[in-house]
Amino acid sequence: MRADLLSESVDGLDEALAAVDAFDRVLVTGLLRPGPAQAAGLAEIARAVTGTPLAAKVSEAAEKASAGAAGEDHFVALAAARAALLGSVHDALAARTEEATGRPRGEQGTPEPAGQQPANLLAAARSWLSDLARRGWRGLDHDVVSGAAHVVSAMLPDPGLRRLATLLDGFAAELAASCPGATLERVPERRWADLWSRGMLLTLPGAAQVPVTGTVTGRLLPLGVDLQEHATAVQAQVHAVLEPAEGGASRLVRASVSVPKPDTVVGAGLWQLLRPHMSLLAAVGEGCSMDLTDMPVTVEGDLIWSDAHARQGAPADAFATARVALPTAADSYVAPLDRHPARLVVPVFLEGYAVGGDDDAVVLTAAGSPLVVDTDRIPSAGPLTPEAVAASGACIGLLRWDAGSFRVQPLAVETTVRRKVVPLHAGGWAGGTTDKTGVRAEKAATDAVTVLRERAGRLLRK
Repeated sequence: MRADLLSESVDGLDEALAAVDAFDRVLVTGLLRPGPAQAAGLAEIARAVTGTPLAAKVSEAAEKASAGAAGEDHFVALAAARAALLGSVHDALAARTEEATGRPRGEQGTPEPAGQQPANLLAAARSWLSDLARRGWRGLDHDVVSGAAHVVSAMLPDPGLRRLATLLDGFAAELAASCPGATLERVPERRWADLWSRGMLLTLPGAAQVPVTGTVTGRLLPLGVDLQEHATAVQAQVHAVLEPAEGGASRLVRASVSVPKPDTVVGAGLWQLLRPHMSLLAAVGEGCSMDLTDMPVTVEGDLIWSDAHARQGAPADAFATARVALPTAADSYVAPLDRHPARLVVPVFLEGYAVGGDDDAVVLTAAGSPLVVDTDRIPSAGPLTPEAVAASGACIGLLRWDAGSFRVQPLAVETTVRRKVVPLHAGGWAGGTTDKTGVRAEKAATDAVTVLRERAGRLLRK
């Protein structure tokens, strides 16, 4: 991989992000009584889309919003402009990663027609989001935020609206936990503006269309597991190379499983909650491939996992896969609405690098080009540690763009232990472990889950 390309500047990137930041600051104070600062931010995002199909609508929306007379259609136009700018940033960064990795881009898909969605519920969601934009994050109170509750409860029974309902539900909960907005020490401007603009666009008929889902048959060669943990939920996402049985080009795919969890289950105990839902985790832990037959998959490369369509295959070393199969595997296609810099997650393989940095950061330097390691993303539920990365000679990771630069999240490394090269995987305990630390964590998780089940049983009997 040409790591030197990742440190070079991208033309127009700073200007696009500056326009997004200017609009995000507008949402902090809101548009109920806009002043000169809000007008300047709106004018900046309007200038940024000059010469595009959005130009006329965004210019009108900026003028109306500056005068305090913006309607829902105007807020939709501003959300579209913001999403388009971040989409252009995503595309520029994706082009840079393609150049650095030398891998081909995945084929584009055709949206699948969405079913008829209740216009009244979409309008209600759009109205609530418009109220948020008027009040601004500093003007938040529980009365405004609670307006989402009845919209979400009406949407959840409809599968076609569940994507938007889930977003609104989580967004409202996060805002409620931050009320009143006037007392916030720091406002997460980018995050809340991301959620607001995505929600606003999802209220448009047809915006929830998804790429056509097909099926695949072939050999799945795992690269590693990205474990994402929150207080009440955990997700394991397996990144892998798929070799089609009928021949042809291999492609990068993902398989995910998410489950709710009690906050007392942490570390290696998380695998107990995940394993029963996906046999792939056991295969990853044992270093094996999977043979797939008619497994559903989206054009974005997400396998809709079903154990009925998979069986464990022959042993498959992840580092052999990374050295041989990864360089020619096509990258995943990204749907238009998902084009965002935070969505950029690119599997890469690095070796022959020097390790540097300090106590706060680990830096891998390949061919004179430094690449910071995102050690905060290394889970405690596996044998991989920042110290192991610092002592490694080869790394399978996920390339991400964060805070203005590329970083690598390690999924596995090769390190030397007693003069022998040993692989360490973030998902090494996914299928079970004999490691003392892992065994203790698994036992503690078992005890916690047993106690919670007993308590739940007593409550239900009462």
